[in-house]
Amino acid sequence: MFSILTNITPLEGNFILMERIYLDNNATTIVDPAVKSAMEPFFSQMYGNPNSLHDFGSEVHPYMQIALDRLYAGINAGNNDDMIFTSCATEGNNTVIKGVYYEIIRNSEKNEIITTQVEHPCVIHSCKFLEELGVKVSYLPVNSDGIIDKDILTEYIDPDKTALVSIMWANNETGLIFPIKELGTLCRENGILFHTDAAQAIGKIKVDVQDAPVDFLTFSAHKFHGPKGAGCLYIRNGVKIPPLLHGGEQMGGKRAGTVDTAGFIGMGLAMELAVENLDYEVTEVRRLRDKLEDAILSIKDTRVIGRREIRTPNTILTSIKGVEGEALIWDLNKNGVAASTGSACASESLEPNPTFVAMNIDDELAHTGIRLSLSRFTTEKEIDQAISVIRKSVERLRSISMSNI
Repeated sequence: MFSILTNITPLEGNFILMERIYLDNNATTIVDPAVKSAMEPFFSQMYGNPNSLHDFGSEVHPYMQIALDRLYAGINAGNNDDMIFTSCATEGNNTVIKGVYYEIIRNSEKNEIITTQVEHPCVIHSCKFLEELGVKVSYLPVNSDGIIDKDILTEYIDPDKTALVSIMWANNETGLIFPIKELGTLCRENGILFHTDAAQAIGKIKVDVQDAPVDFLTFSAHKFHGPKGAGCLYIRNGVKIPPLLHGGEQMGGKRAGTVDTAGFIGMGLAMELAVENLDYEVTEVRRLRDKLEDAILSIKDTRVIGRREIRTPNTILTSIKGVEGEALIWDLNKNGVAASTGSACASESLEPNPTFVAMNIDDELAHTGIRLSLSRFTTEKEIDQAISVIRKSVERLRSISMSNI
């Protein structure tokens, strides 16, 4: 557990020491101390631009190659596949969706993109942008389990019209895992490009692009204990799309801009550590998640979205009858527990949770969802304390709600 000073008012000298509990790891994660240490030399010691010809630039190349090898190994990419360094999964997702438009849709009869109603906002908004340019976009409904299965996708694809299918590997709000191998195989059999946003899958479940036939895969390092501002776009060998960013020959001309050397190296190590800790994720993190989930379900009129056996081992999306999600988040935060109502990229929206809408969950519950997400740094002591805080917050807010009737 990390203790930090909060509510600091220097002029009054009012310092309150509070032990805070972080349960919003699907939004971002703590940087692993080993990753931080590996990055430090590249800020003020080996700080040369890796594209420079002098020693300051060339001396960082061996470390960047190690990082690249770790990224390839982490998702089992082939030697001839591309791994393009990006700033985040959002940049990678925009690159894929808009790149397919410029490379294929503008130059062929294929004029359709298929995605889902529960994708991350960066995918949804990119598709909405292309709709303004005349592209047909289908937003697939989820089934009763909250996922897209092969039967649903089969109903929508058209080999002559569908240029791209974009479906996340794991949902950022529910943690539900989508059958990417089956969906990717269906697209491959029909000559359709397939993209998956794996931001919520890396470090939680096995991700293998040789086993699951994907053409594009995107992720962000800060979702698996790497630095913010670092991500990657995997492109299968033989697939071509134009760069989103022009201006230089970095990344083989596929993504212009000076590479964040420290971020790249940190992401590589974070990937290696994430893969090494997968067994811990599916055993100990899952055990702590289930303990927290069981405690929540013991509270009257609560539910958890999605069967736990088909979710990532760290995630809970729960609805609590009679308690507004935003009110609960604020009350938990006041008492030292950090959680969220869903995607951090849509956290300021007061609209019903899109997962609840897509699953046709009762409107009364649509504003009551909160997401709790653990990591390998979450401790049993923190979970025990969080359970106590959540129970008290729900009781307090329900009491307030009843008094206002």
